Amino acid sequence: MMRPDVHSQRTRTLEGGGQSTQPPEGPVVYWMHHALRAHENPALDVALSLARQLDRPLLVYQGLSERYPFASDRHHTFALEGAVDVARELAERRIAYRFHLERPEDRRSHLLELAGSAAAVVTEDFPIEPFPSWTRRIANVCRGPVFAVDTACLAPMGVVGRAYERAFAFRKAARPIYREAVSLDHPESEFEPELPDDDIWRPAGALVPDRRSIPEWISSCDIDHAIGPVPHTRGGSAAGYARWVEFRDTRLRAYSRRRNDALDIDGVSRLSAYLHYGMVSPFRLAREAHATGGAGAEKFLDELLIWREMAYAYCFHRPDYESVETLPDWALDSLRSHEADPRPELFSHETLSRGRTGDPLWDAAQQSLLRHGELHNNVRMTWGKALLQWTSGPEEALAMLVDLNHRYALDGRDPASYGGILWCLGQFDRPFTPPKPIVGTVRPRSTRSHARRLDVGRYAELTARPLVEPAPRVAVVGGGLAGLFCARTLMDHGLSVRVFDKGRAPGGRMSSRRTAGGLSFDHGAQYFTARDANFRRSVESWRERGLVDRWRGEVARIEAGEPLAETEPRERFVGVPSMSVVCRHLAEECDVRRETRVERVVRRTGCWSLVDPSGEDLGAFDQIVVATPAPQAVDLLDAAPDLARIARTARMRPCIAVMLAFTERLDVPFDAAFVVNSPLGWIARDSSKPGRSEDLDVWILHATHEWSADAMERDEHRVVEELHDALFHAVSRDPIRATRTSLQRWRYALADEPLDRGCLFDAASGIGACGDWCVDGRIEGAFRSGAAMAGRILGTLAS
Repeated sequence: MMRPDVHSQRTRTLEGGGQSTQPPEGPVVYWMHHALRAHENPALDVALSLARQLDRPLLVYQGLSERYPFASDRHHTFALEGAVDVARELAERRIAYRFHLERPEDRRSHLLELAGSAAAVVTEDFPIEPFPSWTRRIANVCRGPVFAVDTACLAPMGVVGRAYERAFAFRKAARPIYREAVSLDHPESEFEPELPDDDIWRPAGALVPDRRSIPEWISSCDIDHAIGPVPHTRGGSAAGYARWVEFRDTRLRAYSRRRNDALDIDGVSRLSAYLHYGMVSPFRLAREAHATGGAGAEKFLDELLIWREMAYAYCFHRPDYESVETLPDWALDSLRSHEADPRPELFSHETLSRGRTGDPLWDAAQQSLLRHGELHNNVRMTWGKALLQWTSGPEEALAMLVDLNHRYALDGRDPASYGGILWCLGQFDRPFTPPKPIVGTVRPRSTRSHARRLDVGRYAELTARPLVEPAPRVAVVGGGLAGLFCARTLMDHGLSVRVFDKGRAPGGRMSSRRTAGGLSFDHGAQYFTARDANFRRSVESWRERGLVDRWRGEVARIEAGEPLAETEPRERFVGVPSMSVVCRHLAEECDVRRETRVERVVRRTGCWSLVDPSGEDLGAFDQIVVATPAPQAVDLLDAAPDLARIARTARMRPCIAVMLAFTERLDVPFDAAFVVNSPLGWIARDSSKPGRSEDLDVWILHATHEWSADAMERDEHRVVEELHDALFHAVSRDPIRATRTSLQRWRYALADEPLDRGCLFDAASGIGACGDWCVDGRIEGAFRSGAAMAGRILGTLAS
């Protein structure tokens, strides 16, 4: 079996199903994913060594998937910025490099294809899923050997030998390794491997990393666009080392004194994100800190080497690192014995993620994560332990800790992250007696006690600081779901946002109408599904708060008067007590100008101005979002002709909605139905939805698009009568008289041909458009489009 002649102690050979004694004639492939650097990189050293031994070309492959956990614009931007530096470094060393960005138009498994013909594959030994599973897949298709190299630890995870549960024991075991390793230089190989033939691998999706193209590339990826990049923390080795050198030369000596002060943002290195992605070499950091010497450097090394590498070794040797079963018995037993203790409150994911618990310190800490992608380590411990009191037990607390940290922190999904998270639940610690409510014998650390040694007001000001100065002013025209979610996302990131809506209340087609008699009904969108994972997360939070619920009504299909049951029943959701509650919720903290019609959008020197029908100027803004139906958006996009031209291609069709209320129940074996060969396309018993009044039997009728277009200008009474008769004809029942009726004409109800592109945006001028007509015409399409629009604007801050 072939073995590399360097870094043998930090290299594992993976056995796979396809390996043979004679390696293929292809190149040596180095799959780079968590050591994004072309210097002091043991995996690159091993790949170069194998290329020399085998006399084969070397190809470095880096891919960025849409499918890794918590994929978002934030993580994608940081990784892509790192790829720019990687490409430059490898070019300087004359090493071939290919980068692939997974997107809807190119989701082929290029790495698997490449591995199938590789002489050998080398990758980093990163212990957090999905990378161990992905590496095993590579081993199963590669006919040559596959090597996993520890690029992150001075004391290799395999050499450490086991998972340690206390820092003093790990320190004792690793000390002999560190004694020599902290002062070793890392000589770079001068070997220049043969460049592979371009024909070996040049897919259409291969990209040359380019910083200016990052926002546009990311906008096409199917990831979470509602979590924006962090402009003040750029990815890449150059930015990482600039931060390190400044810290090393000016603040490292004082680190032991300043590190616990959360108000002293410069008191810590803020390098964890660069270490997570391997953009900076831990070997260099340890070597230069050791050479600096002193109490500050000693404490820095203790955290870099002992606490960080103990967490790496733990995750490497304990694949159950994300389960409460990994906790010490004393901690898990204690937490479970206190599961029945009363909790002050159980918060939804949305409340927690947005930092709206009402606890000033915790909310400020979460604001730091949400907006800046980082959290001061001293506060992180208090932040993490607080979740025990707001969740039902240790399983939910651990899941929420993982979610909030990994979703927002640039250093999330790292073994060191799990080290900190598990510490909050008792790992790497000892019991504290006497037991306390909820936490038992797990070390207590309340926000109240922490607030006594921290000026929480100043800390909140620090974490609420804008991403860039000055914060851009954004106008959103349209108060439907797309516009409101876009607005709130931008507001959460610290931008100044104002929403203009022509209605008396926001909601768009999710609005509900109240009749003169006080009866409320959904005259627009009837329900929504939640297929998209990010939308589903919001829906579940809204359910916890009682804002939405599942509609369990029986839905049929009526053909020739016969109701047929759904062959594949869908999970449907509705707002409670009306559909409009969702948009009202999103608008709660937004600056919404109601009953304000925007007639024109005008470009002035350095800004945009909105003008109402009377010619009054509604304000100056840096960015404009048009969140109206496509035909209305066209009129407001005159200043961006290319966008107007695209919006014009999104055809929208009308719908007439009628409400009928009956004093007696309509005797049919379903609560809603799609109707075929009728003026009606949809009928629904609105009173069957959760939270609705059951005093009357209320039905909503939606005419077909064709019938609606023909009847749009007809007399209201005539339209109501015709659709009333169509209802009873469709259900084959004798007509009964409605006691109350109402009608709504939706001229732009549904996108007949959605654009399937998220949103429209002109980065140069700062104007864009969003709505369900950009995606798929559904409610969750509007949500996704609003998120995409927010992502494009946040991406401009980092470009």
